[in-house]
Amino acid sequence: MPQRPKTLTPSRGPLDLFGSEVRRYRELGKLSLAQLGNQIPYSSSMISAVERGESGCERIFAEECDRVLDTREALTHLHDGLFDGRTAAFPEHFADWPQYETTAETLRSYQPLVIHGLLQTPSYAEVLLYGDQQAVQSRIDRQIILTRNEPPPPRLIYILPERVLRSRVGTAAVMYEQLHQLADAVSRRLSVQVIPDGAPHPGNLGGFTIATLPGNLQTAYTLSEPHGRILDGLSELERLHQRFADISTYALPAELSAALIKEIAEELWKP
Repeated sequence: MPQRPKTLTPSRGPLDLFGSEVRRYRELGKLSLAQLGNQIPYSSSMISAVERGESGCERIFAEECDRVLDTREALTHLHDGLFDGRTAAFPEHFADWPQYETTAETLRSYQPLVIHGLLQTPSYAEVLLYGDQQAVQSRIDRQIILTRNEPPPPRLIYILPERVLRSRVGTAAVMYEQLHQLADAVSRRLSVQVIPDGAPHPGNLGGFTIATLPGNLQTAYTLSEPHGRILDGLSELERLHQRFADISTYALPAELSAALIKEIAEELWKP
């Protein structure tokens, strides 16, 4: 029995929107997944993943679909508008979160393993993303929210354990650049606070970010296996707020944290 098509909600995010339009034009053209796959250089399984909103695609995918389905470049135009000509690099479970980051008034984040994505250098991100340049660029593009003028940037309160600063990602030069950029990012609207090694704290259950949106609405993104998820339940958010408050009591003030970050950079990672 053929698999029932996944119900898509285009308003959920760019992957669902683009996928729903590919499916709509394919069905208007009266082609099956296999029939479309026979006419473009992509497999039916790849087309299916795009239609389900579970995979991004290159711009040429949209161009090939436009050619076969006679859409008058509708899919290419949509791809450019949604992804600025790049692959939709965010996985399905994360695809909606950048929109929350963009609209957030405050972000409270605890990350116990690596530097927060909004504060990563391109070189540091490249190591974590195994050299995928499109994914790296998408991650770096998210950082524009921290330097924009209108609307004002979100207030970011970021806590991390000292061991993140001492855990090597890439070369010593990569770490040196990353730590100095992290320390220099501290400002009136961006707080970086380090939990010194040896300080016991309740932050061993994984990383998370809480976004406070206009109207005091809130949502959160938590890291878990096999992948992260977005939460909006009141009881879940209350528990995360309490955990963040508990963790923050063990962190150094931002000014002392910036000094510690630079000290570790010079002592441990200076090339």
